[in-house]
Parts: sequence; C-alpha cells; structure tokens
Amino acid sequence: MAAEKDAVQEAVQVPEPEQAPAANNGSVPVSAVREGEPDLKFADKEDSVDEPRPRMRTWVRAVLICLAVPWIVVLGIAIWLNPYTENGEARTFGTHQQLNLPPCTFQTMAEIPCPSCGMTTSFSLLMHADVWNSLKANFAGTVLASFGLLFIPWAIASAFLGRFMFIRNLELVVFRLSMVFLILLFGRWAIVVLIDFLQ
Repeated sequence: MAAEKDAVQEAVQVPEPEQAPAANNGSVPVSAVREGEPDLKFADKEDSVDEPRPRMRTWVRAVLICLAVPWIVVLGIAIWLNPYTENGEARTFGTHQQLNLPPCTFQTMAEIPCPSCGMTTSFSLLMHADVWNSLKANFAGTVLASFGLLFIPWAIASAFLGRFMFIRNLELVVFRLSMVFLILLFGRWAIVVLIDFLQ
C-alpha cells in the first residue's frame, strides 16, 4: 500500500516552472540571447554603410561642365598674358590692362589698392610657374588660381562618373572654401592698407 501511495503522488506532482532567462543588461544584443533571430539593431547600420550613393542627375553634370569651362578660359588667358615688365621683372598689378581694361578705379580714387588688386597678375604668374612672385602680387589670387586648377579635373571626373569625387557634403565644402577665401582676401588687403598707411 505504501508503494502504491508513493506512485500516485509522483504521478500528480506539479512540475516546477522554468526559470526565465536573465534580463539583457545591454552588454549582449537580444539576438545573441535568442538564437536564430537577426540582429536588427546593427543590421540597419551595416546596410547603410554598404548602400551606394545615388548617381547625380543629368542637369547637375551639365552644371559641373559649365562651371569648368569658364575656369579653363580664365586660366588660358592667364597663360597668354605677360606678367613681366620689359626689364623682365615680375609685375605686382596692372596685368589686366593688357586686355584693354582700365586701371583699378578704387585705387585711382582712394590711392590705395582694392582687395582684388594684383589678382590677374597673380593668376598669370602662377600659370607661368612663378609661384613666389604670384604670392607677392596677391596670395589670395594664388590660392584661387590653385583651386581652379584642381576644380577643372574634379568637375570633369565627377560629371563623367556621376558622383561627387571625395566629397559627401557639397554645401559644407563650398561654405568652408568660401569663408577661407574671403578671410585670405580681406586679411591680405588689411595688411596692405596698414603697410601703406605706416609708410
């Protein structure tokens, strides 16, 4: 009888509840705890890295080519101009007058050079591989001409490939380059005016 009583108790014994898995404290992703489920937390990031950038539209390519053409013309004219005097000395300004343009009106009236004085001369000197005298004429012009030399192949390559080469945020790059150029232009002009005033 005792054996039969023990057998009945074992048959009706309620099983103990299974312990729930430990709470995820953030150190292990949920997908690692639940085997077979994809890790959605990191899947989006991986997809976004591998996702190719969209190709630029046709009109954007046309704009890049249209912007490159004037630079080619300007730098071609800079090569054609003669930035040296009859004695072979490098000019510091006035090279634009070879294009039948008048002297700088600001300098004529104020008797001090304007911020862009020497810009054409610096362009021409740089295109004649005279970097030092180009910097002396107007180093802001040297920087701008160097930008043009880099912009032409970049614009053509970007238009051909259909994406902006080496650039992810075009607006930010344009803003930064514009600020740097303006600082150089007017900073150099302030130095020139100060030197002229002290003399």
